[in-house]
Amino acid sequence: MGAILEMFQTQWRSAVEILILAVLLYQLFISFKATRAARIALGILILIGGLFLLSSLLKLEVIGFILRGLLYVVGTGIVVLFQPELRRLLEKLSTRFFIFSEKKSGFLDAFQDTVQSLSNKRYGALFAFERGIDLSQLVESGVEINADFSKELMQTIFHPRTSLHDGGVILKGETVVRAACVFPISQRQMLDRSIGLRHRAALGITEESDAIAVVVSEETGLVSLCRNGTLEGHVKPSELGARLERMMSGRGNDSLKTKELPDDEPQEDSAP
Repeated sequence: MGAILEMFQTQWRSAVEILILAVLLYQLFISFKATRAARIALGILILIGGLFLLSSLLKLEVIGFILRGLLYVVGTGIVVLFQPELRRLLEKLSTRFFIFSEKKSGFLDAFQDTVQSLSNKRYGALFAFERGIDLSQLVESGVEINADFSKELMQTIFHPRTSLHDGGVILKGETVVRAACVFPISQRQMLDRSIGLRHRAALGITEESDAIAVVVSEETGLVSLCRNGTLEGHVKPSELGARLERMMSGRGNDSLKTKELPDDEPQEDSAP
């Protein structure tokens, strides 16, 4: 027993280091596994590993010397290759720590006011809030915007006579990343036939990611909220900001209640 205690006292730092490295490697694997850059890097590593093994077995000293020199170049190249993914990872870490500061609460108030305005004007709209999962892996369509969120910008995008009104908007924090995006459509058979394409797209994007979607009906102006493949209609715009804050910050238990959309809700002709 004394030997075990002594070993724990001398080796606990090593155990902590291994645990930290394991967590970091797992997070990197989760962040990069679905990217094109990951497949390229894997191919490079397999090629170099195979050459190292071949040079070691056949004692090819010149090739081994060249490969050892290339390791520095390959290491730098991998950092450059993964630069967009590393940037997104750092953005996610900072967002998780600071996402709901006072500035974020002000943004949600502005978003709530914007949704209320779109509802009053009967402008069909679809928003997806990006969270932990990068939506660019699911949505490669649309027009790049990269602009600060504003009511005027959203009213312009979703105006029925603009070229961007068909489709969804992706929000990352307070930034409008892309507009006119085609979201994956939910293929669940139990869906009510009265649910339009915008609502099916909201279900689809939340089934395949941890995003939160907000829909404004073009026909009725009703607001719907969608998360984890669950759609709640008849959401009061005056409560939208507070509910989004609770959902994204993880404070409290704000589960969605499935509510039927009205019988006169049509199949929306506009693409999601």
